[in-house]
Amino acid sequence: MDRAEKTKLVKALVEDFKSSEVVVVAHYTGLNVSEMENLRVQMKQAGGQVRVAKNRLAKLALKETDSADISDLFKGPTLVAYSDDPVTAPKIAVGFAKDNEKLVILGGTMGSTELDADGVKALASMPSLDELRAKIAGLLTRPSANIATILQAPGGQVARVISAYSDKGAAA
Repeated sequence: MDRAEKTKLVKALVEDFKSSEVVVVAHYTGLNVSEMENLRVQMKQAGGQVRVAKNRLAKLALKETDSADISDLFKGPTLVAYSDDPVTAPKIAVGFAKDNEKLVILGGTMGSTELDADGVKALASMPSLDELRAKIAGLLTRPSANIATILQAPGGQVARVISAYSDKGAAA
């Protein structure tokens, strides 16, 4: 890799780190090509990305961002997983690590907050942004449905009483 390619890679990493809500760092020693491709596909389908970069270049990219200093995590064969949603990358990485012990979560960053491996696992256990939106929408529509049902019942009863009186008056 020549100097221009390295500079281009560092710039790309800086943009990725700046645009991402969360970054997860993990060791991938022993993963074969098909396992790594499986991780990449899972992450991409969920809206995240996985990138393997030289540790020195990743550290240089981190220095140019407002992210927490997690440069001490970049030792050995490391990969970086990141996403715009703060839950996506941790959820996919932790799920993949449960199925494959060759992927070891080291930690990460969420904005300026440094995360250890337990912090990443805690983020992975949280519901995603879409799940939270669905729950809130359900909570908001449930009371209005109940109110509509309650308001309909007395009106229907009044209509039946009036109808009964009109039928009684017509019969007499």
